[in-house]
Amino acid sequence: MQKFNRNIEELKSHAALWWPEDLKNKNALANVLPLLLKTQDDFLNLLSLSKKEPFQLFDLLKAAKFPANLFLKHLVVLSDYGGEPIQRLGRSFEEIFPQNGNGKYYFEFIWKNKTHKYEFESLPVKGLNNKKLFIDGESLSTEHELDGLLKDMIAILLFASTSEQADQAALESCEIGTLLGNEAELNEFVKQRYIIVSRITGGATANSLGQLAQTEIVDYLKDSLGDKFEVIRNGYIELDGYDKKGGMPFDIVVTRKTKAVGIEVSFQVTTNSTIERKSGQASDRHALMSKAGYKIAYVIDGAGNFQRSSAISTICENSDCTVAYTTAEFKVLSNWIKSVLK
Repeated sequence: MQKFNRNIEELKSHAALWWPEDLKNKNALANVLPLLLKTQDDFLNLLSLSKKEPFQLFDLLKAAKFPANLFLKHLVVLSDYGGEPIQRLGRSFEEIFPQNGNGKYYFEFIWKNKTHKYEFESLPVKGLNNKKLFIDGESLSTEHELDGLLKDMIAILLFASTSEQADQAALESCEIGTLLGNEAELNEFVKQRYIIVSRITGGATANSLGQLAQTEIVDYLKDSLGDKFEVIRNGYIELDGYDKKGGMPFDIVVTRKTKAVGIEVSFQVTTNSTIERKSGQASDRHALMSKAGYKIAYVIDGAGNFQRSSAISTICENSDCTVAYTTAEFKVLSNWIKSVLK
């Protein structure tokens, strides 16, 4: 039988300890999302005005003095092609794209039923990444004009979906160039995509990995538990002996009929006092929840948290289920919830 109320050593053996890469990427996106939304209309206008030929956009970018790195960031988000995919593309560039007679790399693509050719000006370059393209969080605060490298990446993200290289470099989503000059379709495509991005980041703000961590767990539980369970973020459970108005707060509350589970989440890669506060409350919270016939669970991870071994041990002793922050552990939590909220 699987053990759910683990001790600190058992918990640590399942822990990730450091923030998952995909969560860090979502947090980075959340931090730049306000800037992207603020400049979305200007971005759309440039795409809508590019009607004559596919490369007209580059002249419009220069004329409008729109930051080329910000324009590229919009394309990265819309095509969901950044970070790791860009690095992989850079490493394999010479194997993916052909060369013409003068030694320049190029790709051909379809635009308005005609074949066009784009010849790279700067690619390939060594160590291609977000920072080199000035689209990481820090670099976006400085405007960069269109140069050969930015122009090359913009061309790839606009047009490469219809190239012969699309399958080799997972470029199928780099398709917004097919909509150039079509204002209605562009507006629908871009706005719908940013609605999805906003949901992915969970309305997060700067330095909010903890908030995103909760969002990931909430989304996982909603999908895995189904409609018979209600999953509430920042929920409350009313308890006899707990006098504060509204009930006892939890990061996540899961209910089914008259039964409830309260879940607390803490992921800290550097040591701080949050886990000490949760530890100090653990015994009383567990006693009141048990008295009412409810259960309490903790999602605990992060190298910083495990430096506070006494606090983690206290939480483990006063928890009905303690899991770490990985997808496999979310499944353990979900299975436990199903078993106690039958």
